[in-house]
Amino acid sequence: MAMPSALSFLLLFSAVAVGVIAQPLPPPRHDGFVYTDHRVDPDTVVVEAFLDPVCPDSRDAWPPLKQALQYYGPRVWLVVHLLPLPYHDNAFVASRALHIVNALNTSATFQLLEMFFKQQETFYNDQTKNMSRAAIVKSVVIFASQVVGNSHYSSIASGFNDRQTDLKTRVSFKYSTSKGVSATPSFFLNGFLLPNAGSPIDYNKWRSFIDPLIAAQGQRK
Repeated sequence: MAMPSALSFLLLFSAVAVGVIAQPLPPPRHDGFVYTDHRVDPDTVVVEAFLDPVCPDSRDAWPPLKQALQYYGPRVWLVVHLLPLPYHDNAFVASRALHIVNALNTSATFQLLEMFFKQQETFYNDQTKNMSRAAIVKSVVIFASQVVGNSHYSSIASGFNDRQTDLKTRVSFKYSTSKGVSATPSFFLNGFLLPNAGSPIDYNKWRSFIDPLIAAQGQRK
């Protein structure tokens, strides 16, 4: 989803500027959630996806991207970066929940992301405008524990009191904006930004981007 106004972009830039001062060093671990854990070599095609868990366009972009990943298998490697857009009131809380769950069980991270996409309307601005921040966090904790397992409820809840999960979510935001990304979904293919940021890419378009890269690898070999 594209930024709605110049004012929103200014606020976004200001938040990044303040964050950069507060975080002078790179994080100890590269940002992002790796979709599949397989061997990466120089010929692996790398996709970086910048998504917001409560963005409708991110939701619509996920199924065709997932279909392409299933088609290409280990030839394509995906890293998802979270960009909680400031005009999606609950995007930061949802993104923080993903970081918390990823620390508890990496195999559940994308399950939770898909669940956010499937039940996204629950966390839209209008649906939560009369809820307090604490009530929203509690709702997200319950939501996330249903994916990871109710036995992890207390761990997820305590994660929201852990400064490190807040910092990890901020790092994701800062990494996205450091790459010049201000809309979701946005995609980089082998380090280059794909056109039409803020709009989903369908399966056939993914094929048109990736097939020539794999064909060129074959010719080189």
